[in-house]
Amino acid sequence: MTRLSGFILQVLVWSVLSAPGYADLAGLKVDEIRQLAKQGETTAQVEMGLIFQYGQGMPEDPEKALIWFCRAAYQGSAFGQKNLGWMFLIGKGVARDEAVAAHWFKQAAALGDVYSQRLLQQLDSGAAPSRDVCAHVARPQWLDRRCRRSHCGRIVETVERFAPQFGLDSNLVLSVIAAESSFKTRACSGKNACGLMQLMPLTAKRFGVTDLKDLEQNIRGGMSYLRWLLAYFKGDLRFALAGYNAGEGSVVKYRGVPPYPETEKYVKRIIKDYGKSRHEYRKNWIRPSRIMTASVPRVSKSQVEADILEIGLNLKGGRNTQSIADRL
Repeated sequence: MTRLSGFILQVLVWSVLSAPGYADLAGLKVDEIRQLAKQGETTAQVEMGLIFQYGQGMPEDPEKALIWFCRAAYQGSAFGQKNLGWMFLIGKGVARDEAVAAHWFKQAAALGDVYSQRLLQQLDSGAAPSRDVCAHVARPQWLDRRCRRSHCGRIVETVERFAPQFGLDSNLVLSVIAAESSFKTRACSGKNACGLMQLMPLTAKRFGVTDLKDLEQNIRGGMSYLRWLLAYFKGDLRFALAGYNAGEGSVVKYRGVPPYPETEKYVKRIIKDYGKSRHEYRKNWIRPSRIMTASVPRVSKSQVEADILEIGLNLKGGRNTQSIADRL
């Protein structure tokens, strides 16, 4: 553990309590600051982070503090970046991680923040962070351009809240929702897929969804399925998205994205929107598909069903020992 000098810590504490524009927010109520923050005002976003981090008029909530600091950092706020560094340096409501702290101090230092520059001299800043602590936070585009209606904002916030539980990037989930339903909560297709994430009745049953049009249930079910697919196809986003659109059985059958125009277009659209072709996954989510092993020339439908049955699923509609939402 790096030993920081008392002087540097005092400088950092002073900088946290003297946010740029702090005086401009004096006298405003929390709801007024939150409204400014939602409109993209970075000073207000940092202030919301501090409110939740230190319980200033609100109960302490490290998760909400992290979200607001990330939103400010995404927009190039050195103060937002510095507060993220501080949060992970001291482990304020999060697991202490010096590599993550150094990463964000570097960002702030590059923008000329002198306090971050001084702190970096005391840290081992060579190690790359092993995780993206802001992955569950939606990029500014979702709130300021693509999702400005009030109900849409609620969807973004719900996805951000669930994303850490499922280990998913909010921006991927939002790209899927945009492609599936255009953020229409009660959308239903001719094939009987319903809700924000367009779940089929059988898929909903697999993942413990009882009301397809319930916003939170639908998002949870869709995220459960997406996470299952990512683990099943070992983080290959093209395969996972193709499975979401056409079913994992079709991906296995064709050993890749099925040659269906709708599916091919769907996969390309989301990959372009999200900007990545892979996503992190955890090995303990599920044993991966046999098609991800190069030595296996062909996989039968029965083998796919066997894979699914291992974690308590039954594609034939028989006994389901435990819902996937509980198992994952």
